[in-house]
Amino acid sequence: MPEIKELVKQLADKHGRNRESLLPILQGIVTEERYISDFAMTEVARELDMSAALVYGTATFYSFLDTKPRGKYVIRLCKTITCDMKGKKQILRTLEDLLKIEVGETTKDKKFTLLETNCLGWCHKGPAMLINDEVYTEITPEKVSEIIGDYMKNR
Repeated sequence: MPEIKELVKQLADKHGRNRESLLPILQGIVTEERYISDFAMTEVARELDMSAALVYGTATFYSFLDTKPRGKYVIRLCKTITCDMKGKKQILRTLEDLLKIEVGETTKDKKFTLLETNCLGWCHKGPAMLINDEVYTEITPEKVSEIIGDYMKNR
């Protein structure tokens, strides 16, 4: 996988090769590759001259650093009690029904991955959902159906 080696080198050239560079480098890998493979973690450890355990621990600690292949669109539904009280369970059921997958799964066509995540920072406008970098707030089952329908048809 020479492309990963080159990407890691480019990111290290950009962000530096110290411990503080680890997170921006891992974020850069996710941006380019959509997830961080075991091979990529090993390359980061080698390039930054740090233990693979440190890289792996950092990569798996943060929920937005995916360490498994994900769909083209990663749907993250807020799982806080605030969103739960505002109807998150109905939203989740609607998403699972529309996508024919459960939380943690990816559609067969690799278009969507459905995840729950801790607070998205939109408690005052919950329930909240994030699709890649796009935030959706005050969502209802009807709004979710429209949003997902749009992604299925137009993207």
